Amino acid sequence: MYPSSTLKTGPIGVFDSGYGGLTILEKFRELLPQYDYLYLGDNARTPYGSRSFEIVYEFTLQAVKKLFGLGCPLVVIACNTASAKALRTIQQHDLPHLDPTRRVLGVIRPTVECIGHVTRTRHVGLLATVGTVKSQSYPLEIKKLFPDVQVTGEACPLWVPLVENNEYDSEGADYFVKKYINELLEKDPETDTIILGCTHYPLLQEKIRQFTPPHIRLIAQGELVAESLKDYLHRHPEMNARCTRGRHCRFLTTESVEKFRESASVFLHDKEVDVRNVVLE
Repeated sequence: MYPSSTLKTGPIGVFDSGYGGLTILEKFRELLPQYDYLYLGDNARTPYGSRSFEIVYEFTLQAVKKLFGLGCPLVVIACNTASAKALRTIQQHDLPHLDPTRRVLGVIRPTVECIGHVTRTRHVGLLATVGTVKSQSYPLEIKKLFPDVQVTGEACPLWVPLVENNEYDSEGADYFVKKYINELLEKDPETDTIILGCTHYPLLQEKIRQFTPPHIRLIAQGELVAESLKDYLHRHPEMNARCTRGRHCRFLTTESVEKFRESASVFLHDKEVDVRNVVLE
């Protein structure tokens, strides 16, 4: 129905409500540097964590449509809240109408696939935004793969602001990092594995490790999602052929370009960031 010669090629799209998805993008570029990437941050409307399902779905769909319109055959939603609240609806309801030859992936499934092989007590903790915890997406996905694993969530509403205000390494961050970890472990003392269910949290990982008992394993997302993307492209050569390879990386933001460059420097090693403003509607 869709001859390969008629299918458009383009960069891999990466979307996040803010800057945290840049930690995912960095791992993509480390593991799969040959591809082109187009990152879109809805920085003007971040954070998504406390917004309703309907609004997160609406905003995420706008971003996916924009990236499709700019030629991306594959879009990775590098945002836990958007993956939790919008991904399934977009995949099942919208994609068949928008373009059934394109694909939209998330970050939750790749993260949970390793859990059953890591936890020994079968008690897993989740540190994430309010929206991700309330969505129950992690417990639901884990139950599908590992029905015997018990998941306990703890929302950390102040961690994203700490990161985005470049306070993640300050002494002031200690209280709030310790607070949420303690609250999680009070709910379930048998926890032996903790998922860092937000793409901002790798920048807090040293402090999280500092206040987490040494026997507890921390699961960050970047490397897991990057390995999952590599595997996906290997298993889907028709999509792999559509992803262009020029080692270019461009950025779009709904905020000011200057503010994006300043804030993105916290997450990226690039000295020069090719970023432009975009409107989502």
